Amino acid sequence: GRLTRKAIHKARKQIASLINADPAEILITSGGTESNNTVLMGISSQFSSGQIITSSIEHDAILEPCKKLVSNGFQVDYLPVDKSGMIDLSDLKNIISENTRLVSIMFGNNEVGTIQPISEITNICHENNVFFHTDAVQAVGKLPVDVKKLDVDLLSISSHKLYGPKGVGALYIKDGVKIDPIILGGGQEFRLRSGTENVASIVGFGQACEIAQKNLFRNKSKTIK
Repeated sequence: GRLTRKAIHKARKQIASLINADPAEILITSGGTESNNTVLMGISSQFSSGQIITSSIEHDAILEPCKKLVSNGFQVDYLPVDKSGMIDLSDLKNIISENTRLVSIMFGNNEVGTIQPISEITNICHENNVFFHTDAVQAVGKLPVDVKKLDVDLLSISSHKLYGPKGVGALYIKDGVKIDPIILGGGQEFRLRSGTENVASIVGFGQACEIAQKNLFRNKSKTIK
């Protein structure tokens, strides 16, 4: 038990290092879909109603939970995109309000590869005291992603998108951001995601993150701002 706990701790540090997070800010999940659902359901459960803002070209792991939230009484607004898949920041500025609970815009699109202006989106959200989440499944491991520079509140990662094992992923939760658990049980993962840990896959995920970080350094890629 102590050996597996040590192995998970090492993997958590490797995952955190890839995005410049603290290990305590990394929640290990079963993949990007669970990470996205955890954000949408875990934030919305703190309110009886409100507005969620996302884009029209998000992955189904965002769009389907949003449909569920509509049936639960939430208002979901979908930002349109131009022919290259880019949102217009003025659209976000015009629609965000004191009733907005969360904005979720993907980092890089999974079909056309469009990279959204994440820092600018974050600034707009924080100026309005709104949490911002980005589905970065397609970006992490391929592009330099620094959560401290981007200042995002929540960020989803999937292991197999950076050549790690399938069936494991992570959710970055910035220190101080409160999120309710959607899987209850024995209290694993800081009491935010109960269930017996998939140790082998978690270790593989951590190793994949370490290799990806080394490759990014070698490539001397430019940090996305």
